[in-house]
Amino acid sequence: MRISLKMTAALIGSFVLGAGAIQALHAQATPPAYVVFEITVKDKEGYNTGFLKDAQKVIFEHGGKYIAGGYDKSMSLSGAPLPNRVGILQFANVDAMKGWWNGGGRDIQEKVGSKYADFRIFAVEGVQQ
Repeated sequence: MRISLKMTAALIGSFVLGAGAIQALHAQATPPAYVVFEITVKDKEGYNTGFLKDAQKVIFEHGGKYIAGGYDKSMSLSGAPLPNRVGILQFANVDAMKGWWNGGGRDIQEKVGSKYADFRIFAVEGVQQ
């Protein structure tokens, strides 16, 4: 009987370790997603007070983080000049990014942000490292 209990414990332990390894591999197999935004701010005070705080709250609630950006912190290396605000957000994966966009990101940009600025926003999936 004792051997049977040891074998059962070993099998359960192996199963748990295997499941953990699969989860870790799956997490590594899902690249991050990035959102790039180009914004021409027409009313800086309105943008900062009426839009930015709420927009950032929605981003953070969905696990997003700022990677780069701000006012006049970018430069055009080729092509047309950039607008006065450019930035990059990072999300854990495409599903998280879609959760942000469909969970309030789009609404706040269209309903509030568009009063103060013109937006160009696009997303790209990161590369596998």
